[in-house]
Amino acid sequence: MIRRMLAMAVKELLQLRRDRRTILALLGMPVVLLLIYGFALSFDVRDIRLAVVDQSRTRASRELIEAFLKSGYFVRVADLDEPRPLDALFDRGTVQAALVIPAGFGADVAARRAASLQFVLDGSDSQTANTVLGYARQIVTATGAGLFGVELRPPVVAQPLVWYNPDLDSTIFLVPGLVAFILMVSSVIATALAVVREKERGTMESLRATPLVAIELLVGKTLPYLLVASVAAAGSLALAWGLFDVPIRGSLVWLALVTVLFLAGGLGWGMFLSSLADTQQMAFQIGLLSSMLPTLLLSGFIFPISSMPRALQAVTLVVPARYFIAALREIVLKGAGPEVWWNDALALVAFGVVVLALATVRTVRSL
Repeated sequence: MIRRMLAMAVKELLQLRRDRRTILALLGMPVVLLLIYGFALSFDVRDIRLAVVDQSRTRASRELIEAFLKSGYFVRVADLDEPRPLDALFDRGTVQAALVIPAGFGADVAARRAASLQFVLDGSDSQTANTVLGYARQIVTATGAGLFGVELRPPVVAQPLVWYNPDLDSTIFLVPGLVAFILMVSSVIATALAVVREKERGTMESLRATPLVAIELLVGKTLPYLLVASVAAAGSLALAWGLFDVPIRGSLVWLALVTVLFLAGGLGWGMFLSSLADTQQMAFQIGLLSSMLPTLLLSGFIFPISSMPRALQAVTLVVPARYFIAALREIVLKGAGPEVWWNDALALVAFGVVVLALATVRTVRSL
């Protein structure tokens, strides 16, 4: 049995070597997509266009304005004497935020009274507005002023301590999920075309004449893709570490194990889909839809699963990327051992076994 599977794997590897498009898709697509999305996808907001209305004209107001500009988030694009022109500036999109410091601000600071100011935001993009508001709160608190009536120099000051990602860099949070997204899509599509290609070329009849049983055929066809996909995964993780400064704090052995389990499940799912489709075009479309959308929306890659409705949370239980992303973040960002993510690894094993069984049943019927 093992000899027959290895013979099938060698045959598929030789065929894969001649299929340059598939090799390019498996090795090149993860790298290209990681570069594109790694640089483009970010929750951080920079170069926020800020208008300043300083009616105080005191040292305290100048220090506060300087703190905003030195933060690296804001760019001063307008200086106004009064707030009324702000309506036109926001309507034209000239500014995204405005800092309005009233005339009595400096006197309140000097007298140690509660000092207030106004921070105006364009809320048409709520996610960006919330991020910008968070920046403003941090800056105002750090400089000792009060925002929206909060007292100046409060008696109790909270000192934040952030573990694993001290700078709250969204890239470090997003890139591990991005690696899972890319590997899932590329592995499913690659193997979804494998069996269909045999059907279209007419070589499936030759395979039926061999002593191969369904499980041997599937494992033999999957092994070469698993090898190539593992190389692509290693390259993607190395790129994430070297280019995007994503730390790899955990064991490389555990990281490799979890990655192989995830890839095996993705390849098995692709094999199952290939047994359902009759053409490569249909296999490609089904593979893309069944891998891209669930991984993007239901895996916790971008949207927290805990904030989803109960029904959708139940659906996420059958999305393998959910478990891989959770384990990947634990290993890469926290350096955690298997005692933390063993249940995620077990879920990946279960998914792989189920899809391989489904693919075997379908292949038995076709053979």
